[in-house]
Amino acid sequence: MLEVKNIKFKYKRSEELVLKDISFDIEKGDCLCILGPNGTGKTTLLKIILSFFKPMNGSIYVDNQDLLKLSSRQRAKYIAYVSQSSNIVFPYTVLEVILMGRTPHLNIGASMSTEDKEIAVNIMDDLGISHMKNRYFQNLSGGERQMVMIARALAQQSKYLIMDEPTAALDYSNQIKILDTINKLSKSGYGIIMTSHFPDHAFISCNKAILMKDGYIINSGNPEEVVNSESLTKLYDAHVGVTEAKISDEMYTYFSKVCVPVFDNNIKYKEN
Repeated sequence: MLEVKNIKFKYKRSEELVLKDISFDIEKGDCLCILGPNGTGKTTLLKIILSFFKPMNGSIYVDNQDLLKLSSRQRAKYIAYVSQSSNIVFPYTVLEVILMGRTPHLNIGASMSTEDKEIAVNIMDDLGISHMKNRYFQNLSGGERQMVMIARALAQQSKYLIMDEPTAALDYSNQIKILDTINKLSKSGYGIIMTSHFPDHAFISCNKAILMKDGYIINSGNPEEVVNSESLTKLYDAHVGVTEAKISDEMYTYFSKVCVPVFDNNIKYKEN
């Protein structure tokens, strides 16, 4: 279990708290979606979990280990990070980028072993990106890069994945691929924390959701219960409707909840 308890945080030279008594937990196999407007502290919270920032108050435990007291190498064996974008600028191949995820398992000065390379190759096979292994990372599309960054995180063989807006700036097709990958990873046992600006993602990929605003958690629980028209309208200060879509094919009928922005000029009234 990864437990976040009573986290408070503010930036230096600021009197205002960015995070105010944040508490939640996830277990292996959980996928938690954190929703909220810009500036509410979502990314800051992830950076605290990743130990980029130190909280003023509170604690974070992973499998009963105090995460804030672990070395960076030890933390990397528990938690891997997939950011919104990559800052890789040198001409590395896809295989070389994925092998970077093995670094926490290497002794100082050691080179990659045959086992490390086999782990990277198997992950590429599992994610369906083996055909890209010799391509240069800089020449990939946004969706392809994001799949490679997920593969690098998986190469760490951590138990938990932290994903900051994993579908940001991706086209619709690549969003679907990333969300499908997240579904498969959580079903395989990874504990996942992801942020998103798309409330639908909580229904598509997650079994837990947190609604954050002004540094507080204003609601949390199963997405089916906490992500609704009233809560989203309050969260974003905009009229949002949550409805159920019916999708049918030759064999099955599916039902899925979707979030729809409501504009005055699009409202059509129908008598009951």
